[in-house]
Amino acid sequence: MSMKNNSYRRGFRLRGNTLVLLLIFFLIGLFLRYGGRTQPVVAFWNDVRAILGIGPSDRESRKRNPYQAPEPQEDVAEDESADRSDRKDKEEGVASDPKGAPEMASSRNKLFAFEKQVDFILPAYKPGDEIIRHDGFTLRYQERYEQADWVAYPLLGYETKGQADRDREQFQPDPQVKTGSALPSDYTRSGYDRGHLAPAGDFKFSQRLTSDSFYMSNMSPQAPEFNRGIWKELEELVRRWAVRDRGLYVVTGPVLKPGLPTIGRQNEIAVPKKYYKVLLYCNDPDIRMIGFLLDNKGSDSSLKQFVVPVDQIEQLTGIDFFPKLPDKLERELESKGRSETAADWFSL
Repeated sequence: MSMKNNSYRRGFRLRGNTLVLLLIFFLIGLFLRYGGRTQPVVAFWNDVRAILGIGPSDRESRKRNPYQAPEPQEDVAEDESADRSDRKDKEEGVASDPKGAPEMASSRNKLFAFEKQVDFILPAYKPGDEIIRHDGFTLRYQERYEQADWVAYPLLGYETKGQADRDREQFQPDPQVKTGSALPSDYTRSGYDRGHLAPAGDFKFSQRLTSDSFYMSNMSPQAPEFNRGIWKELEELVRRWAVRDRGLYVVTGPVLKPGLPTIGRQNEIAVPKKYYKVLLYCNDPDIRMIGFLLDNKGSDSSLKQFVVPVDQIEQLTGIDFFPKLPDKLERELESKGRSETAADWFSL
């Protein structure tokens, strides 16, 4: 009788150990699959919901605070209401369908010969610069400021449409930055948002590229009222223009210089006072360029008020935009004044 009880106990322990081992292997699998995420179990559950078609409802999404910065667990963001932008569609020359969405252009623009050059879109850089290339965008990382001073990418209309869900993503360090990028925790309780330079909304056609846009190398400290207000309004306008114009080249970033205030627990991240966007439209023989320069604070002004000659942005940042343009054409495009430039872009 004693031998039977001992055998039973040994068998029970074996089955219990097997369950523990299975659980351990399952957790290891989760870690390997979602190791790059700060909340792997949540990410796993989101993937399961996506497979089963039971994603978050619109009501749930609207309750979330977009671009929330204070705590890492709140680092999910979504698209806000575009009511203000919709009211400006007529002013900005953007055609809309009955549902308020811009009409999608189906054909591609005709390329100039100079557009076919390697890295045509990138600003000028030196061999020793830290150039980080992701599939959706390229940036130059400035270690002394712990952020990029420019992010460049082409933006086609279809790329702004899709099912990519930004709520699935978390801010994360960029593994390609050799010196180590800023960390999400550097922004915690700083009073500043982790502001996208290349916005997630520009990559809605791809979940993977949307995920890449959450690398900390693509973030810069932005005042909440700026990031969620006038800057977001400009990002939405750029997307509508990309649809209208069948594609644009976009270069964007902060204005960085010594002496800026900093935030950060482990890294000193400079807080820019200004941000810029430079857009180039090419459709041989038509070409036009526009620059925006905005203070890192909220504003109710029209976006037209932030249009400046591109050479003014170059003088302020020391960055040479689109250096592979023919010199005469580059000077002509970059020196245009606000009124003429605004008429070229907003009146179409």
